[in-house]
Amino acid sequence: MNTFKNTLNPPKILVLGFALIIVIGTFLLTLPFATEDGKGLSFLDSLFTATSATCVTGLIVVDTGDTFSVFGEVVILSLIQIGGLGFMTFATLLFLLLGKKISLKERLLLKEAFNNITIAGLVKLVKRILLFTAFIEIIGGLILSIRFSFDMPIGKAFYFGFFHAISNFNNAGFDLMGGFNGMTAYVDDPFVVFTICALITIGGLGFIVMNELYEYRVTKRLSVHTKIVLTTTILLTVSATILIFLFEYGNQKTIGPLSEWGKMLGSLYQAVTPRTAGSNTLAIGDLTHSTLFLIVLLMFIGAGSGSTAGGIKITTFAVLVATMWSQIRGKEDVVLFKRRIVNETILKALTVSLCGMVIVVVVTIILSITEQKHSFMMYLFEATSAFGTVGLSMGLTPELSPVGRLLIILTMFAGRLGPLTIAFAITKRRKSEAFRHLKGNIMIG
Repeated sequence: MNTFKNTLNPPKILVLGFALIIVIGTFLLTLPFATEDGKGLSFLDSLFTATSATCVTGLIVVDTGDTFSVFGEVVILSLIQIGGLGFMTFATLLFLLLGKKISLKERLLLKEAFNNITIAGLVKLVKRILLFTAFIEIIGGLILSIRFSFDMPIGKAFYFGFFHAISNFNNAGFDLMGGFNGMTAYVDDPFVVFTICALITIGGLGFIVMNELYEYRVTKRLSVHTKIVLTTTILLTVSATILIFLFEYGNQKTIGPLSEWGKMLGSLYQAVTPRTAGSNTLAIGDLTHSTLFLIVLLMFIGAGSGSTAGGIKITTFAVLVATMWSQIRGKEDVVLFKRRIVNETILKALTVSLCGMVIVVVVTIILSITEQKHSFMMYLFEATSAFGTVGLSMGLTPELSPVGRLLIILTMFAGRLGPLTIAFAITKRRKSEAFRHLKGNIMIG
């Protein structure tokens, strides 16, 4: 038993912890009273939904609002909250409530869960994360509730408001609007668009960044990590909004019939949600191929490290771009915000990106074999959405075969935990080499 415990390093515990949550969620969703028809969901559909919720993805094989009872929806919402913040956050909260001391092992788990550099101040960070989350979700829930109260009874409006606030802050993308069209009825509604975009963006910044911004009033300084996250988030959001606006301007099936203001709101929402919320106000299947490919790129990039979002993360993307620019300019060092990026970080960024590309390519190829009725773009879109834990779909998800659904389940799981975490979880710890080989020169390009 002790040998078994010793083999459970932090990455392995994270993988097993998320798997356990999914198993519990799957069982609860198969219960008869979890669905409106009183029959419960099939095991495979329950597993798919539980994985999608826990991995804060949002891909669905059955409509959430029409299929599940209030109990089923609360189960999904609980899985979203636990999956978004991480089960170690809630475990730490439980320990604190019980008055137990957080051991070094738990601190190492928290460090791995938040992708943090050090274990210093992690318990304090967890407390703040819970406070940040409660505050942001309450504010977002109240704004959405007030807006929805004009369209539905007040009780239902509050339920819908807080469900969508929690779902979008955790970058999950589940909605209760009925059907598979998401939030299309609110495409040009500024209250809904700005509120949900703010929730998605804040949730995607990462808790380390949120904490630094909170402490800025005292410290008057931001780390290079926070500067990269904030700058890259703004650049990607603005550039994607402009491009989608241009790509879809004349598309009568999307933003074409809207006013100029409505076109901008529709473009903004669809620029924010691929990183990595999965909610949509435009029908994904009606978007132009240019917009679809842009969304694929955004889904692959994702949002901030240690956030509720997936993808390779925007810091990884920024390091890769900076490395490329340094090589083009003939510079030896990679520099961002007057700070030299160490080679270990660059190699990690390359590894994460290549692992992500391999996953997406392999899943796309397998889907093209098992689901031989659709276009290549649909397979690529679905694979990237699952890996990036986005939840956007061109309509392929409900039509997936059992093999296709299992494949997407595994992809969502890998995307949420990250290729490196899973790789470290199933392999032995890296050891220092006893000797180093002679250098070899290889021609590149």
